[in-house]
Amino acid sequence: TTKAFNIMSQPHWHKPSPLLVTHDTGLMVMNSLTRKKDKFVTMDGGRNVKWYMCGPTVYADSHMGHARTYLGFDIIRRILQDHFNYNVTLCMNITDLDDKIIQRANENGISCEELSRKFELEFHRDMEKLGVEPPNVLTRVTEYMDEIVEYIDTIVKKDLAYESNGSVYFDVEGFSKQEGMAYCKLAPEQVNNAELLAEGEGKLTQDFASDKRSARDFALWKKSKEGEPTWSSPWGEGRPGWHIECSVMASDVFVQMSGGSSAKDAATATKSDLCRMDIHSGGVDLKFPHHDNEMAQAEAHSGCNQWVNYFVHAGHLHIKGFKMSKSLKNFITIQGALEQSTARQIRMCFLLHKYNSPMDYGDNTMSHAISIESIFKNFFDNVLAVLREGKITDAQRWDSNARNLQLAVDKAVNAVDDALKDDFDTPTSMSALADLVKATNLYLEGCVAEDRTPVSLAVRNAARFVTKIFKTFGLIPETSGVEIGFPIGGGDSGETLNPVLDALIDFRSSVRDKARAKDISGVLEECDTFRDDALPPLGIRLEDKTGGKSVWKRADPAELMKEREQQELEKKRKADEKRAADEEKAKKEALNKLSPEDFMRQLTLDDDSAKVKYSKFDETGGPTHFHDGEELNKSQMKKAKKEFQGQQKKYEKFVKSQTSITK
Repeated sequence: TTKAFNIMSQPHWHKPSPLLVTHDTGLMVMNSLTRKKDKFVTMDGGRNVKWYMCGPTVYADSHMGHARTYLGFDIIRRILQDHFNYNVTLCMNITDLDDKIIQRANENGISCEELSRKFELEFHRDMEKLGVEPPNVLTRVTEYMDEIVEYIDTIVKKDLAYESNGSVYFDVEGFSKQEGMAYCKLAPEQVNNAELLAEGEGKLTQDFASDKRSARDFALWKKSKEGEPTWSSPWGEGRPGWHIECSVMASDVFVQMSGGSSAKDAATATKSDLCRMDIHSGGVDLKFPHHDNEMAQAEAHSGCNQWVNYFVHAGHLHIKGFKMSKSLKNFITIQGALEQSTARQIRMCFLLHKYNSPMDYGDNTMSHAISIESIFKNFFDNVLAVLREGKITDAQRWDSNARNLQLAVDKAVNAVDDALKDDFDTPTSMSALADLVKATNLYLEGCVAEDRTPVSLAVRNAARFVTKIFKTFGLIPETSGVEIGFPIGGGDSGETLNPVLDALIDFRSSVRDKARAKDISGVLEECDTFRDDALPPLGIRLEDKTGGKSVWKRADPAELMKEREQQELEKKRKADEKRAADEEKAKKEALNKLSPEDFMRQLTLDDDSAKVKYSKFDETGGPTHFHDGEELNKSQMKKAKKEFQGQQKKYEKFVKSQTSITK
C-alpha cells in the first residue's frame, strides 16, 4: 500500500510581476490555480500572450463536448485580440498517439497513423464549419519523439523520474520534496483518487501498475507491448505517456519564441523561464491528473516553480441534463448538430452561457438561442430598412428621444466592456446588447407613432456597435464586408435578379386569374403564398405592417429556409407536447372516474408486464394479496390503504362534479 498524501490546499500562486506593465486592460480571469478571479498581466507586461491549449485525441468523430471547449476558447481568443488588443500566440497539440488510438486502430485493423489522420482531418473540418480560427502553432505527438525522449532523460538525470521494467515513471514524492515545488496544484483534493489516477495512465498499461514505487507515480515512457507502435529510447523500445507530450511540445514552442533553440535550453538554471506561458486551457475534466501532471513534469524539467500563470478551464457539457454518452443515446457529433442548427446559432448558444460553467445542451437551449438570434436579425433588418429610407441630409439634431438613444449606446459600450473585463462574461454582454436593441426598437416605434423622422446617425451608431461586438464574438466574419448586420449570400445582379423576376411573373399571372374570376379571397391567398413560399428561397423576407404598408428585408436564402424549417419543427414539438399533456390529462380523468375498488383491481406491476398487481381483496375492496398470492405485510397494507383512500377522494370529487352538472 501507498501512504496517502495529505495535500489540503492549493500552493501559493506567484502573481506575474514584470518590470513594467505597458498594457493594462483591467481584465480579471478565473484562474484554476487560485480558484478565484486574478488580474491578468502578461509575463512581459505588454501585449504579447503565450497560450497553450490541449487539443483533441483523434480516434473518433468530434462531438459537442469538443465544441464546448474549442468554440468557447475561440470566443475568448477573439475577445483578447479584438477587444483587449492583445497579440495572442495560440499553440495547440493533436494527440495522434495514445492508448485509445492504439485500441481503436487495432479493432479496425488499420495503423494508428491512418486512424488519427482521418479523424484529425474531420476535426479541422468541423472547427472550420463552426468558424473556429485555427491555432497559430499546431503540434503532433509523433512529430516530437526525439524531443520527448530527451526531455524525459533530463528529468531522469535530475533524479525526479526512474526506470522500471523498460518504462519510466515520474517520482511524485521526490518532486514534492524539492524546495519551492508543489504537486497537484489544481485539484489537491483528488491526489489520492485511484480511479482518476488509473484513467490517466490508460487502459493498455494497467498491467504495469506494480512496476511503480507509488500508485501516484505516472508514466513518462511506456514499454511497448506486442501490436503497439514503438520508438527507440535509452530504456528500450516504447512510446510516450499521455501527460508528457504537452509538457514537451508547449515548452519547445515557447522556448523558441523566447529566442532559444529547443525545450532543452529551459533545463538550465539561467534559462528556466524560457518555457513558461501566460495561459493554459482545456476541459475541466482534464484538471487531474493530466494538467497537474503536465505542470509537475515541466517544472521538474526546467526548475521553474510556475510553468503556467493562468490556468483556464471550460465547463462540462450535458445533453438534456445528462453527461453525453453513447450508451445513453445522447451522443451528438458536431456534424449532427450542424444538421439541426447553423454554426451561428450554436455560437450564439455558447455565448449565452458562461464558458466555465456547466452547460445543458438540448432542444430548449437551442430554441432560446434561435429566438435571441431572431431578435437581433429583426433589429438589423429594421435598422437597414430605416437607413435605406433616410438620408444624411435629413435633420440630425438630437431631440430628447435621439439623445436618450445615444445615451443607451454609451451605456451598452460601458456595460459590454465591464462584462468582458469580468472573466469574459459573454451572457451579461449579450444582455447589454439586447437592452440596446430594445431601446432602439422603442425609439423607432416612437418615430412611427408620432410621425417623426428618425435621427439616422443615432440609429446607425447603435447598429454599428452591436455589429462590432458580434464580429468580436465571431458571429459575423471579419471578412464579411458588412457595416451593419449579418452578411447575406452574394452573387452577381443577374443571378440574384432573374429568379425574382420569374417569381413576380408567376405571381402576376396567378393574381390576374383570380381577379378575372372576381375571387378576392383567392387574390389575398396568392399574396400570402408569394410572401411565404416564393420569396424566402430568393433571400427576401416580406413583412406586412399596420396600415397596409409592407417592408422587404434581405437575408440568406438558406437561413430563411432553415428558419422556416425550425419554426415548423418548433410548432410540431409544441403540438406533440400538448398532445402528450392532453393524453396524460385524459388518462388521469379516466382513472378518476373509477371507484377505489375498481381502481385497485386494475393496477398493474411497474415492470411493463401488464400483470395485475393484486389478486385478493377484502370486503371493503382493499387488496390483501399480491398477484403471485403472497400476502401483503403490515407496511405494504398501509401503503395500499393510503393509495385506496387517495383514489376515493378523487372519485368522490368526480361524482360531485357530475352531480352539479345534472342539476
